[in-house]
Amino acid sequence: MTILGDILGSDCCSGCGACAYLAPDHVHMEYSAAGFLRPVETMPLTPEEDQRIAVACPGISLDLESEALVDDRLWGPIVAARTGHAAVADLRHQASSGGVISAVLIHLLESKQVDCVIQTSASLESPARNQIVLSRTAADVRAAAGSRYAPSAPLESLKYYLAQPGRFAFVGKPCDVAALRALTKDDAALAARIPYMISFFCAGVPSTRGADNILRELGVEPGALRSFRYRGDGWPGFATAETADGQKRAMSYEASWGNILSKHVQFRCKICPDGSGGFADIVCGDAWESDARGYPKFAESEGRSLILTRTAAGEKLCNDARRAGAIFTEDLSIGRIETMQPSQARRKRLVLSRLWAMRLANRKVPRFRGLQLATAARSAGPLANIKSFLGLCRRLAMGRA
Repeated sequence: MTILGDILGSDCCSGCGACAYLAPDHVHMEYSAAGFLRPVETMPLTPEEDQRIAVACPGISLDLESEALVDDRLWGPIVAARTGHAAVADLRHQASSGGVISAVLIHLLESKQVDCVIQTSASLESPARNQIVLSRTAADVRAAAGSRYAPSAPLESLKYYLAQPGRFAFVGKPCDVAALRALTKDDAALAARIPYMISFFCAGVPSTRGADNILRELGVEPGALRSFRYRGDGWPGFATAETADGQKRAMSYEASWGNILSKHVQFRCKICPDGSGGFADIVCGDAWESDARGYPKFAESEGRSLILTRTAAGEKLCNDARRAGAIFTEDLSIGRIETMQPSQARRKRLVLSRLWAMRLANRKVPRFRGLQLATAARSAGPLANIKSFLGLCRRLAMGRA
């Protein structure tokens, strides 16, 4: 069995598209019956392709090497922690969580540090789905702003992007960035072409069924869509469908994510040790305010980003963007991050217990190095780990994982 057979058999594919980039004549990405992007082998892989995929695939392994002074057990490498938002008010409002990623991308383009941005945007043909775009202007970045809670494979067509001249910034899910970082590790030319890798806190990739269910709840036929936003136009903003005849129907973030999309997240995301983007130069997330129970408040307010710089390049970029007036920032203690992202902290603590459940079920288990899983697990305590282990054992046995 090839490496792709192993990873698909264990249901640990993240759908990043790295395999299709490494073997473009033999692999392409298609939607599976469950609504996720998955590699399809059109011809057998060569041994060389098999080996290269094994090195890069985040569904097989993650190997995090930190250059930061702080390597936190929950949040990984941290040069600096901040909160902030885009300086331009309408960009702050339009984007999903304060607009810092979009503002930094615009700064990179306007300061000529990169020529293009590789990022995800709404599909022109099917607005609830995704497509990968090259953004060359501030207007392009604005058009792609906002979270996209649907599958995307930004590495699949990397060869096509790299055929264009210039340097690129890359924005992707944590697993996308981890795969790209692995690809550049022994490829100095590729690393030089993509000097900045930016990510976001990710709670998992829902299948296309998630968006379909939102549209069903809103009473909108997919074929009638003119546009679809998962979030934004406020913080956290609403899932908003606009039809061809100009009607708009919306659903709160708490209802769309909490009640629908989160129920359709792929299995690989449920064992993810890197939802906070440890391989990126800069990673941003929602700087939620929490209630007395530690649960995030989703009342509409002005957007605020949690910003972690993880490399020297990321720290310099953040400071440059701040000095240029693209973003406003405030320093943040690392201890405050958990109050803003409690679900990410909980998942990191319980990953190891879930990997043990996979081993018991005789599933192929990804190799995660440098992510301090044992230390994180100890901080959860034995009871939480036992419950997590038994819960996944039960779901695996019932075929409901």
